[in-house]
Amino acid sequence: MAVFSLSDFADHEQVVFVSDDKSGLRAIIAVHNSNLGPALGGCRMWPYATEEEAVRDVLRLSRGMTYKSAMANLKLGGGKSVIIGNPRTQKTPELLAAFARALENLSGRYIAAEDSGTSVADMKYMSQFTSHVAGVHDKPAADGSTRSGDPSPATAWGTFVGIKAAVKERLGRDSLDGLKVAIQGVGNVGHHLAGHLKEAGAQLWITDIQRDNLLRTAKEYDATVVAPEAIFGLDVDVFAPCAMGAIINDTTIPQLKASVVAGAANNQLAESRHGAELMRRGILYAPDYVINAGGIIDVYYERVGYDEATVTAHVAGIYDNLMEIFARARSEERPTGEVADVIAEERFRR
Repeated sequence: MAVFSLSDFADHEQVVFVSDDKSGLRAIIAVHNSNLGPALGGCRMWPYATEEEAVRDVLRLSRGMTYKSAMANLKLGGGKSVIIGNPRTQKTPELLAAFARALENLSGRYIAAEDSGTSVADMKYMSQFTSHVAGVHDKPAADGSTRSGDPSPATAWGTFVGIKAAVKERLGRDSLDGLKVAIQGVGNVGHHLAGHLKEAGAQLWITDIQRDNLLRTAKEYDATVVAPEAIFGLDVDVFAPCAMGAIINDTTIPQLKASVVAGAANNQLAESRHGAELMRRGILYAPDYVINAGGIIDVYYERVGYDEATVTAHVAGIYDNLMEIFARARSEERPTGEVADVIAEERFRR
């Protein structure tokens, strides 16, 4: 399999393949760009069907982190890592330790945080073997209590703020009361997002491949459960992808009845051309790396000095970032994703 010739390679600075026979570790670490600072991004564990699928995923995710940090005005570069395997059956302390030692060998060029298939507890365990992990320290909460280093609540809050911006732009509404929202994926981020939306008066439809996630969210937030293949065609106002990427594609776009696509998943567009197709159909797309930046903002402040009010204000800025993108896209008659890319590139390439 050729790596340099992949379209997703996109001028990556470094791609590292890691293996450890004793623990069974097979992992890939990708550093896309470090112009603004060290590359920080989550470590995902997933049972990829092929090695090529894993490579493409880590390259796309790594590039997205560069753009995400630049759009959020953070002094961070973009990187990501994936561990090939089922996190429910193949994750062991030995495997995590082996991966942590691989991180240590990169001397801080890449800093890992929790992601799909990994947890704050995993990062804390890895911190015994490397200092290059983030999202591991307890932080003050808005109510004066202490919360864990898990960045998913911040990601969910930022996504909620972004949905409000998209609804304002596309539907002309300030209130979310009665808004119909379909959420694809109700893990940590999707579950928190459902809570914010329910509190704001929205009606919810949800799906997830994990039954326990569905039962929890449906019970707590009075959400209607639908089959995974049915989530795209619901007659709703907002479709919120909060699971894996590449779900806006040639098959799913014709099914969409929503006026807005705004969710926390990374790399929602299977190809950049799908952003133009959404625009052609009158569907407003909130660029994923802009709307889901709450988590990286939260982790960033853990490294430089955490203040709850400062973090909350920074995450709230996602609303203004998106409104700027929407206005520019409208005036230039360009897809929102293209406009976001231009703004981000102006920041990390200068």
